[in-house]
Amino acid sequence: MSYNISDKVTLVTGANRGIGKAIVESFLQHGASKVYAGVRSLDKAEDLLAEFSDKVVPIEIDYEAPDTIKSAAEIGGDVQVVVSNAGILIGADVMAKDLIENFEKELKVNVYGLIHMAQAFAPVLKKNGGGAFVQLNSIASLSSFPRASYPASKAAAYSFTQALRPIFHEQGTAILSVHPGPILTDMAISSGFAEESDLPSVVSEGIVASLKAGEFHLFPDKMAKEYEKAYSQFAEGIIEA
Repeated sequence: MSYNISDKVTLVTGANRGIGKAIVESFLQHGASKVYAGVRSLDKAEDLLAEFSDKVVPIEIDYEAPDTIKSAAEIGGDVQVVVSNAGILIGADVMAKDLIENFEKELKVNVYGLIHMAQAFAPVLKKNGGGAFVQLNSIASLSSFPRASYPASKAAAYSFTQALRPIFHEQGTAILSVHPGPILTDMAISSGFAEESDLPSVVSEGIVASLKAGEFHLFPDKMAKEYEKAYSQFAEGIIEA
C-alpha cells in the first residue's frame, strides 16, 4: 500500500533527538504540512520550535503515561501519519537478578507504548482516510544476545506490528516495520556502537521511500541490510504472504 507523506499531517514520538528528530526533518523536507512532535515534556521541543516553528507542534506523549497518548489522539485529530519511535534500551543480562524488573520497564515502553499508540490512533487514521502507521523496531527483534531484555522487548513489538498489519490494511492504513541496526544516537553511543553506526538520516529517508514503495519491512542501514539478505525469503514467504 503506497503512501506519500507530502502535504500530510504527521506525528512522531521521541521527536526531540536521534532518529525521531531526523524523521521530523525528513518529513518536512519531503513536504509534510505539519508535524506533531511527541515529547515527554513540552520543553524538550524547544530546539525543534526554534528551527521549524511554523510547521512543528509540540505535543506531550509519554509511553509510560498512557493518558498522554489518549490526549494526544484527541488533540491531533487531523493526523494522517503516525510514527511510533520512542523507546528505551536497558539491556539486562539474562542471568541478572534484576532482569525481570528491567524487562518490565522495557516492555512498558517498547511494547505497551506501541499498543497504546495503535489503539489510540487507529480510529484517527481511519477517519482521515487511512493514512500510515510506522513502528520503529530493530534488528534485535530478529536475533537476541545475552543482554536479552532489550531484544526480547523488540521481538514482542515486532510480533504486535505483524498482528496490526491486516487490521490496518482493512481500514486502508499503510503500515511499516522499521528494523535499524546501530544508528548514531545517544543510545548507540552509550552501548558502544558508535563506530559501526550510520547516521539517523538513513532511517528517516528510508521511511519516506519505503512508505512510497508500499513496503512492510525496512532495513535501512549497512548492518540491517545484511540481516535483510538472510531474512528476506522468510519475510516474503511467511510474514508478508
